[in-house]
Amino acid sequence: MNLPDNLKYTSDHEWIKLLDNDEAIVGITDFAQQSLGDITFVETPEQGDTFEKGATFGVVESVKAASDLYMPVDGEVIEGNSALEDAPEQVNQSPFGEGWIVKIRLLDVSQVEGLLDASAYAELAKE
Repeated sequence: MNLPDNLKYTSDHEWIKLLDNDEAIVGITDFAQQSLGDITFVETPEQGDTFEKGATFGVVESVKAASDLYMPVDGEVIEGNSALEDAPEQVNQSPFGEGWIVKIRLLDVSQVEGLLDASAYAELAKE
């Protein structure tokens, strides 16, 4: 299982990468995409939508199941990854790269401190 150390993780299998200016990118983990199987559709929110930590912000559908996406922190959507409309398989092929799902502006940066680091997420994923 690939777990980059520069990301934070949630117990719901999302990751967040902090960028400059209180912005971040959110996606699903390698573990999540493997569990779902071949991804066939990704629903992303609209620019300007705001979500509280833990709120559902989209859906990932695969040949096996549909799974809600949960916002790891309070955030405002800057953009959804529109490339996933035509190529949802990017989430399978590159979950930490081209398969990112949404770019957000963090509304409360301190919430990142409560997320899991790579080793803590690895322990959770083993269960």
